[in-house]
Amino acid sequence: MKYAFMTFSAPDQSLVALLDMAAQYGYDGIEPRIGSEHKHGIELTTTVAERRAIRETVAATNIALCCIATSCKYADPATAPQWIEETRRAIDLAADLGVSRLRVFGGSIPATLDRAAAIEHVATALRSVADEAQEHDVTLCLETHDDWCDPTHVTAIMDRVNHPAVGVNWDYMHTIRVARTTVDEAFSTLRSWIKHVHVHDGADRADKLIFLPIGAGEYDNRRVLELLHNANYDGYLSGEWINWEPGEVHLPREIKALRELEHSIGAVC
Repeated sequence: MKYAFMTFSAPDQSLVALLDMAAQYGYDGIEPRIGSEHKHGIELTTTVAERRAIRETVAATNIALCCIATSCKYADPATAPQWIEETRRAIDLAADLGVSRLRVFGGSIPATLDRAAAIEHVATALRSVADEAQEHDVTLCLETHDDWCDPTHVTAIMDRVNHPAVGVNWDYMHTIRVARTTVDEAFSTLRSWIKHVHVHDGADRADKLIFLPIGAGEYDNRRVLELLHNANYDGYLSGEWINWEPGEVHLPREIKALRELEHSIGAVC
């Protein structure tokens, strides 16, 4: 398996420092979160010269920029046009940096839309930028998140878009916690479209999710790895740990736990 971490793990670190952390702890990639005031220097406003320098910096390492995490969302007709335009800018950014994945959201469904209409609306938005993404060797990965945690709703969008440059970012914590599906049910429904995965563990305390070390929470990470391994998944599992412990605390511990789970299922680490 290939492991990465989102820059929420160390939002105040520079790109060079993040690449060093990834190499030191044994990660294969990092996932920059844009639009969140992180200090990595990768944003839609990054200049052409800066993008070139970033690409050269990353190329000099064995660490990949595996995905760019955006805030783009499409369910609300009132704001979808501006998010579609931002998606186009993010596609250009990803292409300039040699990044093959772009995380996007479905977004909250406004009261004026029912589920069926929202599905059509998100599908139409994704279809409108899919060709452009493909031309730039970028895949848009719709996350199982917010109002789109139910795998059947996400696959309804995928069926309608039906484009090789549009897939799914499977955050299995959301499909389990919000949609109340099992790991196996969610994977079976989404497997044809999974292009990126968010990994973490946690538990609900007083109706609030808290992050916990891999293996200490309520989520069956071992089964996730087993399903992905058996399906020959070749993408990244990216740790999404937001406002948690310092990166130097959790990053080495979490990848060690994930590698041990891999070993337990007979995968080559």
